[in-house]
Amino acid sequence: MATIDEKIFEKPEGVDGKIDEPLTEERISALKRFADSIGVEFSDFVTLNRALTHKSYAREFDPKLKDNQRLEFLGDAVLGLATATYLFEHFTNLTEGELTKTRSSLTRQSTLTRLAEKIHLDDVLLLGITEVGSLRGRDSNLEDAFESVIGAIYLDCGWETAKNYVWRQMSEEFERVKRTGIPKDYKSKLQEVIQRDPTRKVTYSELNESGPPHMRVFEAAALIDGKIFGRGVGKSKKLAEQEAAKHALSNLGELK
Repeated sequence: MATIDEKIFEKPEGVDGKIDEPLTEERISALKRFADSIGVEFSDFVTLNRALTHKSYAREFDPKLKDNQRLEFLGDAVLGLATATYLFEHFTNLTEGELTKTRSSLTRQSTLTRLAEKIHLDDVLLLGITEVGSLRGRDSNLEDAFESVIGAIYLDCGWETAKNYVWRQMSEEFERVKRTGIPKDYKSKLQEVIQRDPTRKVTYSELNESGPPHMRVFEAAALIDGKIFGRGVGKSKKLAEQEAAKHALSNLGELK
């Protein structure tokens, strides 16, 4: 009889019937152009294509295709380690707590979405019909795919190449930290302030969404016990919420 551990790991990848999408010459050319643009030489474009396959696209086929969710998990870990390694080696004056806060700020959704836009990841990301017009999920899709690409680089090219790729992509963010110090997380700060009174609660609400699909602008509100204390505008919901939290802290006299 198999043990519990054996039962957990006895199912090999692929027995669920999912397959990698057969690559056309046109798709291979698009993937090669993308790989060249990010400065990575892949030996196998199948893994890269999987990293750029959203689950909504994969589910439209029979048999279903492998999507980028597992690679996202791997890429998130590689991104975290590569970022932590850089901070550890180059920011020797930061404490453990400061290193943790800085890494979290550098790898948050708004940053990864912006980096994904910078490398035109949108142009090669495969989305299903339900997601193509979904502006609400665009940021998370780009963030997930950005991490998935890192996972694909790690699998295909190894740790050193993946680490160096992350360092190149994050170079401007690292320089910004050198110039301005640890990035501010206004939402966390507002939460800390409000938690002084356990009966109070902070929530966020989207007030407005405008602009063309490729240049959306979001307006959000920070509410304390249902009352608006701050408003903010940004290129993503997360950025708008950060600005709203900052405004709320200012109104509370807690912005330092």
